[in-house]
Amino acid sequence: MEFALREAKARLSELVAAARNGERVIITKHGRPAVELVRCDHGGGIDFDKLEAARRRLGMEGDGERWPKEYDDPAFSRRVLGLDTG
Repeated sequence: MEFALREAKARLSELVAAARNGERVIITKHGRPAVELVRCDHGGGIDFDKLEAARRRLGMEGDGERWPKEYDDPAFSRRVLGLDTG
């Protein structure tokens, strides 16, 4: 459906309802398409359960980081920060 801006202003509630139902709603200005109303689907961000299932399905384990063994040593942090005087 396509409406001129002036008509769209008068029928905005109807057009929003149509867009929410999946209809394509185009609003024109001076006879040219200006905007399209579309349904706003907020998925709520990342679905971590689906993400984990996909990682398992693809054979991915861990966080993907491969840190050298020496970085896993608590004393390493002390040396890097200059806290280890020995």
